[in-house]
Amino acid sequence: MKIQSEAFGIGIRREKDNKVLDVFFPIIYAKTQDTFQEIIRQNIDENVQSTDSLVLSKEIINTIYNQCKEDLKSSSDYKTILEKLDILSNTKLDRSYGKVDIIAIFFSDLNQPIHNSEEAYFKLHCLSCRLYKPHSINLEGLFGSLTNVAWTNRGPILQKDLDNERLKYQGSDSPLMVTHIDKFPYLVNYHIPSGVRIASGSQVRLGAYLGEGTTIMPAGYVNFNAGSEGETMIEGRVSAGVVLGKKTDIGGGASIMGTLSGGNQHIVSIGAKCLLGANSGTGISIGDGCTIAAGVYITAGTKISLYNEKNEPVNRQFEVTEEGQNVVKAWELSGKDHLLFYQDSQSGIVICKPNSKTIELNATLHSND
Repeated sequence: MKIQSEAFGIGIRREKDNKVLDVFFPIIYAKTQDTFQEIIRQNIDENVQSTDSLVLSKEIINTIYNQCKEDLKSSSDYKTILEKLDILSNTKLDRSYGKVDIIAIFFSDLNQPIHNSEEAYFKLHCLSCRLYKPHSINLEGLFGSLTNVAWTNRGPILQKDLDNERLKYQGSDSPLMVTHIDKFPYLVNYHIPSGVRIASGSQVRLGAYLGEGTTIMPAGYVNFNAGSEGETMIEGRVSAGVVLGKKTDIGGGASIMGTLSGGNQHIVSIGAKCLLGANSGTGISIGDGCTIAAGVYITAGTKISLYNEKNEPVNRQFEVTEEGQNVVKAWELSGKDHLLFYQDSQSGIVICKPNSKTIELNATLHSND
């Protein structure tokens, strides 16, 4: 059966005790038919099934590289791929811990659930490489497919082996250093999207989608399958599943409820030119040009009192009504544009009015060349 793939990748896989520790994909390709994919088909077993991973010998890598160098040399589109194939063909696969090899993986349908670690890492790379946006590919089965490991300066290590591995290097000039124990590695150790600034690499997981011009300050956090469409300032928490529109500012200590933090299947999105003030938060989506004042946290059931610009009580259609008839639950306002949410300092009620002012980010701060 001929390989038919929506996307495929070539990566370096590390294993121990039949457990995949991680896979780094320097080459990911998402074009269904072209010369490069035809070369791959010619040199790899054509009986491979979709989402199978195949170990590639150095001989196969060399053959693919030499053929690509000859057939694709006239096209600048393949310059980066040729450079990476050249490096892979000369990479030494030796590691004192576990096993390392080069694999190829193929997907005929990225909307299918994840079945193994190789698929999981491939899809996380696809998101961080901006090949697919959050929620555009199926991540069902992700957690069950990843191995919980200790991430160290000598690569991922199974927790059960950590003490002995630490002992091996404790007396050397390069002792074992553990950064964290988790199923997810840091994005910056696998891929750096163009045009971004990340002040603390430990705060962004592989699988985050960061648009051009994104700036993440030291306290900012972005989970997998979440991120930004373009220029954004992130000083707060962007939870799994949350996507920010362009020119939005998430203030220090602000938090957006994601699919893993109480939102369940509800996907929260934040529109363009929005501001979440310091220590604010939301469990509902907000549209373009919205502001949530500092310290205000809105959940779906939060009671909101609606007023117009003249401080007259209004209903959901912003028609003047009687006091008391202007109270709605926050979820009824989900996704609406140009709203201002703040808390009355005397009564404590949360008020919503039309937002006449929208923020403007400092362009210099987001020119991250």
